[in-house]
Amino acid sequence: MSAAAGGLDWPGLMRVGIRGLGLRPAEFWALTPAELALMLGEAAGRPQLTRARLDELAAQWPDRPAAAPAQGETRKDGR
Repeated sequence: MSAAAGGLDWPGLMRVGIRGLGLRPAEFWALTPAELALMLGEAAGRPQLTRARLDELAAQWPDRPAAAPAQGETRKDGR
């Protein structure tokens, strides 16, 4: 399967693993794709939670429900 068909670019991966990282062929082939990606510095999972993202999540999912509207007012959702 070629990289163009949606597969892995094995020649390219071998170049960066063997030449770039200095792995021996047996070491390269013993790695999982996830281990190789980690060695190449690619994020293995979700990005770090920043303060800005935490603020967005807190606004979207508050700990307390919004205050009820005053008598005669309607809520933002029309209720």
